[in-house]
Amino acid sequence: MSVSTALNLGYLGSSIANVPTHNGQKPLLLHGATSQSLPLLASPNHLLKLGHTNCSWRTTTPVRTAVAAVQSSDPSEKQESELKKYHFVVANAKFMLDEEEHFKELLFERLRLYGEREKEQDFWLVIEPKFLDKFPAITKRLKRPAVALVSTNGPWITFMKLRLDRVLQESYEADSLEEALASNPANIEFEKPDKWSAPYPKYEYGWWEPFLPPGSKPAKV
Repeated sequence: MSVSTALNLGYLGSSIANVPTHNGQKPLLLHGATSQSLPLLASPNHLLKLGHTNCSWRTTTPVRTAVAAVQSSDPSEKQESELKKYHFVVANAKFMLDEEEHFKELLFERLRLYGEREKEQDFWLVIEPKFLDKFPAITKRLKRPAVALVSTNGPWITFMKLRLDRVLQESYEADSLEEALASNPANIEFEKPDKWSAPYPKYEYGWWEPFLPPGSKPAKV
């Protein structure tokens, strides 16, 4: 670089440093540079190299962070997130299907409401459910066969617990509907009363079949 060229660059740098911006502030110089040192940094190759380094650092860091976050995800955490929670109330079959006066009406009314709103059914009756093996504290208090009302709607199950009263309530997790509603074989049998004095007709046997899990075979006497 000739002496005249260096002097011209120095004059240009000094002029840029002293030109005010629209708010009265001086333009920002490169880190570590002053108007006096600008001629020493004015090599085009040096400026391009420095600018490239800054741009590369600023644009690639977030990308690396995002990639690292994806790669560090734990497969076990993903598996746990796929588990679905199910809530239930349970009692012996005689109480749930033959004695409780309002249980049938509550279930059919809810099924009718879901049909009107075109909502997918999210509650089922499970006879002798397999998931009861996870709850020894509950099974030792149950007469068998047992029947559980299962739903993915926790608040509604809590309502049914308060409504039915003499039932036990809990929840569990499963990774599929089939697993959640699995049951053991059982025959449901009720004795017919000699006299029926209630103002409403006696529940007919098998009224609960529309609420059994998909693919379940109705229990026969």
